[in-house]
Amino acid sequence: MKTNLWSIVSFLMLVAGGCHSDHSPKEQGLQFSRQGHKVPTFNADTAYAKLAQQVHMGPRNPGSKGHRQALSYLTKQLKVYAGSRNVFIQHFKHIGYQGDSLKMANIIAAFNPQSTDRIMLCAHWDTRPRAEHDPNHPNQPILGADDGASGVGVLLELARVFHQHKPPIGVDIVLFDGEDYGKENDISDYFLGSRYWSNHPPVKDYRPRFSILLDMVGGEHAQFPKEANSMQSAPNLVNEIWKIADQKGYDSLFVNKKGAPISDDDLPISSIRNIPSIDIIDYSMGANGKANFPSYWHTLNDNLNIIDKHTLKGVGSVLTSLIYNRI
Repeated sequence: MKTNLWSIVSFLMLVAGGCHSDHSPKEQGLQFSRQGHKVPTFNADTAYAKLAQQVHMGPRNPGSKGHRQALSYLTKQLKVYAGSRNVFIQHFKHIGYQGDSLKMANIIAAFNPQSTDRIMLCAHWDTRPRAEHDPNHPNQPILGADDGASGVGVLLELARVFHQHKPPIGVDIVLFDGEDYGKENDISDYFLGSRYWSNHPPVKDYRPRFSILLDMVGGEHAQFPKEANSMQSAPNLVNEIWKIADQKGYDSLFVNKKGAPISDDDLPISSIRNIPSIDIIDYSMGANGKANFPSYWHTLNDNLNIIDKHTLKGVGSVLTSLIYNRI
């Protein structure tokens, strides 16, 4: 969804039915002191190829042919990198707008599974079933090169890195389904996968240090401000990532500016599971304090033409440095 049109309070009231704690998420014990270690190279070409592979399947909205193909492709890729025993498909169903029962699935892969000290990286792999901001084709599903495929592409490349270079901490990659299914102003049909995962955790008492959500992280001229909900949930983590980006010369991507609050998959994770969670996402804040998204957002122009390998490289390199050299 990626919007701040609805009240965050209303959203939290919606998801609170599955809440397991009355306390706000806190970054207890979260420190960044591990430095001087070799950091593997993040390959933007490989990330782009995995992004493009998703787009070539067509729209991946639930119930579509592309959705079924993508589920198979992503599962196979993660099994190659994490091993079959460390990949889990969390199946669930959702009643769609036409009364149809939509088959959905979250895809979970564990790296360095022996470690009890873990972090979580996530993105949504579904695409929007309608391009309501497209003036000519508002009812057609989108390809979602940036809105969906970019975050997944970065995580698949990170999975390849983890396969070749064992991370110093346990890392769980979670690809959520159904983030972008809902219609505008119908919040009940957004974040379907992350809400299901949060209310039905595959591992009892799962407590990673933090969760990082990647959403719209491949667009040309992208800018990632410090999103407001992220700064509420995990300000130390946000500041550390933006510090790494500045040191690596990616300050034009990770801009040191306050961002508007965005409703996204990180909110169920933080509000239901009480896990410190942040959202890295491309948008700007208008003079009215609300989010402005790129012109291709929720249109048919969200295709490979707007993807920039430099953006993918920046996001992937910063996260690789965080994991291998800061925690």
